[in-house]
Amino acid sequence: MKHESLLHFLETSYTAYQAVENAENMLRAAGFCELSEQDEWKLEDGGKYYVVRGGSSLIAFTVGGDARCKIVASHTDSPCLKLKEHPAVKRAGFTVLNAETYGGGIYYSFFDRPLKLAGRVVCEDNGKLKIKNVVSPFNVVIPSLAVHMNREVNEKFAPNPQVDLLPLYCTGEKDPLAAFGDPVSFDLYAVCAEKPFLCGGEGEFLSSPRIDNLTSVHSSLRALSEGAPNGICVAACLDNEEVGSQTMQGAGSDFLVHTLTRIAQARGYSEDAFLRAIPSSFLLSLDNAHSIHPNHPEKCDITNQATMGKGVVIKAHANRAYTTDALTSAVVKKIFQSAGVAVQSFYNRSDMRSGGTLGAISLGQIGIPSADIGLAQLAMHSAVETVALSDYDALEQALRAFYASDILIGKDCVTVR
Repeated sequence: MKHESLLHFLETSYTAYQAVENAENMLRAAGFCELSEQDEWKLEDGGKYYVVRGGSSLIAFTVGGDARCKIVASHTDSPCLKLKEHPAVKRAGFTVLNAETYGGGIYYSFFDRPLKLAGRVVCEDNGKLKIKNVVSPFNVVIPSLAVHMNREVNEKFAPNPQVDLLPLYCTGEKDPLAAFGDPVSFDLYAVCAEKPFLCGGEGEFLSSPRIDNLTSVHSSLRALSEGAPNGICVAACLDNEEVGSQTMQGAGSDFLVHTLTRIAQARGYSEDAFLRAIPSSFLLSLDNAHSIHPNHPEKCDITNQATMGKGVVIKAHANRAYTTDALTSAVVKKIFQSAGVAVQSFYNRSDMRSGGTLGAISLGQIGIPSADIGLAQLAMHSAVETVALSDYDALEQALRAFYASDILIGKDCVTVR
């Protein structure tokens, strides 16, 4: 099956921890070697490497050429529910799970769907604290209140997270943590376990949990590991974008800048050479965009409407919620269109507040010419989202072309070849 790898990645990357674990498996199969932030790095010309931070962020890179870098940055997390300490709540003869919202999800879409408990646990073993990724062998569910008991549910209903969003675990009283080996502590989430499925009259659409933003993670890793990257090419897959990125492993951390610095040092470049290479590098902030909605076309900009099935989206915003400017947009258009990939523009309506993503946050740590791009999708932040498969294929092709390109940035012009 052509998209088997993508569908498996979306289905089994329940949390950022599983996403990074799956990414490591992909990279090792492609000949990448793991590095540690705590060890000295010795990098060979033509080498392929990756480094993990916090178990939920990963940066992969190839080595070659000068100190300039081509970077694709995406995020590994998606909106869901996070279990609190002491999660068992005894209520009306049942045990439900005390959880809080993670990120800005469409939380009514989580009702009456299969949910897995997934993430990581920390267990004590012979006096040592060991970290293990886990996925529950069972599903839980958040049951809706019947319409007979909430007659206004179809007119007005806003879920109260502390009342309405507690997953049903069991009858009676049982410890939900026992299934995970009595951990000392944990980062466990209730996440959508719906399997990805094709839809549309010709199967042209893909609906799945976590399309935002695991399609970006998967495509960047595939392009880096299976394409023909030229020079220092980087896929930065970072956690916590959905909650602001200001964490040890988020885009607001020093993970990316430290990794780039250590690559330059291991390659023997001076600090001055590294600093001169940064403004000559290029970053793609890869996170999905809103497709025009067939039932609500009025929600889109009047002249810049992204549409599923029409190619890769370049996102721009006057107040710089997105990093794209005229120069970086032109560079992206030239590379992608030369590779036969259609591009389209996305702007928010001028009377609607824009969302943000990790690109602008990354640039707060290191100043690199950057553009925001992504796939046009529907139902962003729903438990199940929708995208056009042809756009995913175009994105992967576009990223391969980006990694294979040579971008020479001068004062008054840019040469792309």
